[in-house]
Amino acid sequence: MLFFCERFDGIIFYYYLYKRNQTFKAMMDYLIQNLWLTWLLVGLVCLILELMNGDLYLMCFAIGSLCASLTSAFTDSFVVQVVVFAVFSVLSIFLVRPVALKYLHQGADKRLSNAEALIGREGKVTDAIEAGGYGRVKIDGDSWKAQSIDGAAIDQGVAVRILRLDSIIATVERC
Repeated sequence: MLFFCERFDGIIFYYYLYKRNQTFKAMMDYLIQNLWLTWLLVGLVCLILELMNGDLYLMCFAIGSLCASLTSAFTDSFVVQVVVFAVFSVLSIFLVRPVALKYLHQGADKRLSNAEALIGREGKVTDAIEAGGYGRVKIDGDSWKAQSIDGAAIDQGVAVRILRLDSIIATVERC
């Protein structure tokens, strides 16, 4: 709830919350006195947001806040804790994140997309491929425009192997 004050121009939201609302003041005083808990809450929020994001940047900030939380056990200096948070966050972005991404994406290169999966597959010529021209090949129920790798004619019904795909044209050879 926002209130206007006659003595000051503008909104005095902070004044209302901190000076008038004893519950808010008690909560803020508790979090300031227990900075380790504040850093843990920041880390928990970063981890929850990381679950929605998936880029692993927020995980690095969660690591930084965990280190700052551990630092608060040894020093009460907020500046030192912020420096530890910043240093460990940046270090984890450059050291931990690439390793985690590599681990999470291992084997991703082995999966083939739609067209890449057809290379090496066998099909049958449905419309004869003319010498130096085009014809049609049926692969897994799909009909593709095709040409011969050596420019030779291939008759209808002959089994062929897909060598490459150039856009929508399959380059084939006899099996």
